[in-house]
Amino acid sequence: MNKTELIHAITQSTDLNQTVAAQAVQGFLETVTGSLSRGEKISLSGFGTFAVVNRAARCCRNPQNGKKMTIAPCKAVKFRPGKKLMESVG
Repeated sequence: MNKTELIHAITQSTDLNQTVAAQAVQGFLETVTGSLSRGEKISLSGFGTFAVVNRAARCCRNPQNGKKMTIAPCKAVKFRPGKKLMESVG
């Protein structure tokens, strides 16, 4: 499901029109992005938790030439699904 399909699904399951649903989705995405960029954790009860984690530098091999290389440390977004989400997925 992409963003447009999500907006359409919201309009089908609520009384919101497409414009309001699109604004709600965009507002949600901007809020989540802003919070994560500040290093904040976002917990949505029953759904899951978004958090920024620090990934350490690590060694690997370049698959094209087999040479060892080092991947620099970086930040990544991690999602941990909640219990209700996991139960509904199966």
